[in-house]
Amino acid sequence: MLGWKFGARDAAGPGAERPESEARGGRGSPENVPVRVSLLGGCHADEPVGPRFLRHLVAWLSHRSQKALCRNEGPLDNVEWWIVPHANPDGEVRNRSWQEHGAPEYDVAAYLEGAVREAPGDDIEFGFPHGPEDHGARPENQAIYRWWSEAAGPFALHASLHGMGFAAGPWFLLEPAWLEPGSPKRAEPLIERMAARVGEAGYLLHDVDRGGEKGFTRVRRGFCTRPDSDAMKRYFLQSGDEETASRFHPSSMETVRRLAGERASPPGPLTLVSENPLFLTPGVGDDLGPPDPAAERWKDRIAGWRNALAQGHHPEAVRREAGEAGLRPMPTLDQMRLQWGLIVAGLELVTPD
Repeated sequence: MLGWKFGARDAAGPGAERPESEARGGRGSPENVPVRVSLLGGCHADEPVGPRFLRHLVAWLSHRSQKALCRNEGPLDNVEWWIVPHANPDGEVRNRSWQEHGAPEYDVAAYLEGAVREAPGDDIEFGFPHGPEDHGARPENQAIYRWWSEAAGPFALHASLHGMGFAAGPWFLLEPAWLEPGSPKRAEPLIERMAARVGEAGYLLHDVDRGGEKGFTRVRRGFCTRPDSDAMKRYFLQSGDEETASRFHPSSMETVRRLAGERASPPGPLTLVSENPLFLTPGVGDDLGPPDPAAERWKDRIAGWRNALAQGHHPEAVRREAGEAGLRPMPTLDQMRLQWGLIVAGLELVTPD
């Protein structure tokens, strides 16, 4: 299955196995133009929680109305959902050794032994075609691109659900066009809502200031602009790695905005990226980096545990040492709740009053 489409007038997308009558959601009509929302998961092979959440969402949308699904959660009437639960099924297979089905949290030793991630320039997030005539992209990206191109109008919101192996807490990446330096930010309600939700859930926001590197510009603790393919290319070119730079294609966020083109009113589609850690590293961000002394210490510890496992040390010893150092897994349910919260907060920005 590639993707699912749920909307007022349309049924499941290409490859979906349910009959049309079971794949509807929303209450739009030809006179009531739907709000189109794109949700994407699994672009990086070692980030399992986004696909898990989207598969749950597809199941809920298949069997419940949007109103029943999202009671008291936000403006979800007349939404047309375009959902790709997992853009990288081959990557999912390569990571099966540690991605236990239904796990309430992930095991750090299994993760360090089995996690496989594509190299920069090979991942699906930055692999979308430059246009309909660009056939150099991966087949998965070309298929998603063709499907998105079938939309009857521009997407109002696109969220790519990602994750991090290790971080101090959740981190959210925002569309730069929705941030206006020196004036009230259009995205400020989303920022305030998500900062509050993270605190209420008992977590600290991740923080780092990368100074625009690869497109990451810090907004405030826990919030940053999303990465950009041209900035990625510049980074690797400046590092002398022309081969890697040449492999970058547009991201899903850039692609959704390019497909909208002149059909979208300013500031164009709102694009968002969720970044929740599988494992929490206390102290990171207390001294804003880079360099961040706490982050560097955790990096060295994690490398040491990975090397110990490769040399045959027992996983239980690594688990015990990691726990004694303060490392703890972030429950998958908490991650999924924050992913959903980000989507709802985005919908509140793009949904007309």
